[in-house]
Amino acid sequence: MDSKRVLLKISGQILGESHSVFSKNIFHSICEEIASVVKDYNIEMAIVVGGGNIIRGSESSRVGIDRVTGDYMGMLATVINALAMQNILESKGLATRVLSAIEMSQIAEPYIRRKAIRHLEKGRVVIFACGTGNPYFSTDTAAALRAIEIEATLFLKGTKVDGIFSKDPVKNPDAKFYNEIAYDEILQKNLRILDASAVALCRENNLPIIVFNFIKRGNLEKIFKGEKVGTIVKRRD
Repeated sequence: MDSKRVLLKISGQILGESHSVFSKNIFHSICEEIASVVKDYNIEMAIVVGGGNIIRGSESSRVGIDRVTGDYMGMLATVINALAMQNILESKGLATRVLSAIEMSQIAEPYIRRKAIRHLEKGRVVIFACGTGNPYFSTDTAAALRAIEIEATLFLKGTKVDGIFSKDPVKNPDAKFYNEIAYDEILQKNLRILDASAVALCRENNLPIIVFNFIKRGNLEKIFKGEKVGTIVKRRD
């Protein structure tokens, strides 16, 4: 894998366990893998982390909270995860910066594209928090947008399943697995592993996506070794 600047989207749902919003084992395992590939493969790594282990804005109506307020609550959840990840990554020897789309100067830098790129050029891991800073836009869309803005050459999405399937593989054991799929096919088949707006952004900018299981130890490094992991999304020749 010859990509030097990479955007890694980490699903918030994989960061927790049934009894806790945080899983120490998963957090540390993920951060160890990130530290390893950054150091061993000289990767400029940017990260967008979701907040689904804490709260999902789209589900706020279940407790009587309107969608816009719920989305802002979800953005704050991503800050909690970003700060936790920053702390663990730094304990493993990586210089790390959290950049937030919503200004909160006491705990994070404001998102400025040029500053983010400069941090990456200096070898710092950059964690983008608060999504796009706007309600109704998911962290998938934020990840695609940030990847394009920083001129990343690859968009990685780490989830709890092995890649893209025709149906939810947890509920449907007969679901078809895709080794490779085109952007348009995801949109046509309404496959929900990625938001449609994120897929459309990547398609318009010809940014390849790899969706993979981040809970399985070693998968991230395998990608940079050039091994086949997960599902790759790209234009069909």
